[in-house]
Amino acid sequence: MQIQIKGVRVVDPGNIEGIRDISIRDGLFEAVSEPGQMPAVANDSDDVKVVDGQGLIAVPGLIDVHVHLREPGQEYKETIETGLKAAAAGGFTAVCSMPNTRPVNDNAQITSFILSQAQKANAARVYPVGAISRNLEGQKLNDIADMKKAGIWAVTDDGMPVTDSQLMRRTLEYCKSLDIPVLVHAEDKRLADGGSMNEGLPATVMGIKGIPNAAESVMVMRDIALAELTGARVHFCHMSTAQSIEAIRAAKAKGVRVTCETAPHYFSLTDADVPPYDTHFKMNPPLRSEKDRQAIIEGLCDGTIDMIATDHAPHAEDEKQVEFDRAAFGIVGLETALALSLDLVVRGHLTLVQLVEKMAKAPADLLGINNNIMPGNPADLTLIDLDAGWTVNPDAFVSKGRNTPFAGRRLKGAAALTIVGGRIVYTRD
Repeated sequence: MQIQIKGVRVVDPGNIEGIRDISIRDGLFEAVSEPGQMPAVANDSDDVKVVDGQGLIAVPGLIDVHVHLREPGQEYKETIETGLKAAAAGGFTAVCSMPNTRPVNDNAQITSFILSQAQKANAARVYPVGAISRNLEGQKLNDIADMKKAGIWAVTDDGMPVTDSQLMRRTLEYCKSLDIPVLVHAEDKRLADGGSMNEGLPATVMGIKGIPNAAESVMVMRDIALAELTGARVHFCHMSTAQSIEAIRAAKAKGVRVTCETAPHYFSLTDADVPPYDTHFKMNPPLRSEKDRQAIIEGLCDGTIDMIATDHAPHAEDEKQVEFDRAAFGIVGLETALALSLDLVVRGHLTLVQLVEKMAKAPADLLGINNNIMPGNPADLTLIDLDAGWTVNPDAFVSKGRNTPFAGRRLKGAAALTIVGGRIVYTRD
């Protein structure tokens, strides 16, 4: 099967920017040419699918480096199939799956199972991330080399910080030898102390125990020091505070091998936006202050923040419809991230090229993937309709998760077509 995309605007930073025709055959990009240079074919013939790309933007397939697919063990929240189909609907051609499943992805067998289930899903790709420590307990280092052979792309104890500094040092040294990044969940649990939202006036007014910024930033500073000590690659997940961004900016200026991500909710919302006791606004780290939100946007603008990820965390309704302090942390994000991030372009914070860097190119660089739109490369491609207006309706999500703080919000921009390995896995109606 061949796919021809005619007259589409290609935005592939450092490679192509302009109107092109794209030919895809046998899972690979076959040709990327000036308009009108490809052989003419009848529309949608038996062998060729022709796509009119006028008015659309073609970008390297978006990659989300932080997703909770829940399977194995919590299929009532999400399955690998529903999660990867939700990713495709959101324009993502690949996601990194976090290891805090049940059982934990801390061995080659679980890694192989995840890859097998992903292949059956026929949707987005999955790049499994293995656990640093056995059962996420932060005590015994896993056989990371064995998991790498099975197919992991990185390691993390996401959801549980590695509090033992010596264990983290050994992890970094181990992963440096394997040339894979370590993804850091930066949280001092003692400082967080059972809090449920940001430590500030809104939490005080609602009588909810708060989590200070320092619960994140002190661990960021520790792991910057360990990255500098070991020379290993450290990637900080879901950054939310001004202090963390300041520390990472300084570390990069010194040449320390650190990268970081933020999520759309941290540049779109603050703790002042949390309706009284609405658990759909409860996530970890929590929504912070307006000062922090502005620092996140500044970090995106100046390149301190390398990428945008979702921290997609689906939960069942009964895990959210309880008291705020008892409710599960986390929100879904795969199907809203692109539009929320495009708003940064609309507001003039980022150019479209910069946004593609943060949602496609930088994630690929982190994983060591060449995702240029060029002949011979795997045909992973996202076509974006910048003018598509829509209202967030959780009941219409492909994901099993409905836990979003953006329900009812009017957004602009959406994936029109998602192609993975030369297969169309999502088409917007």
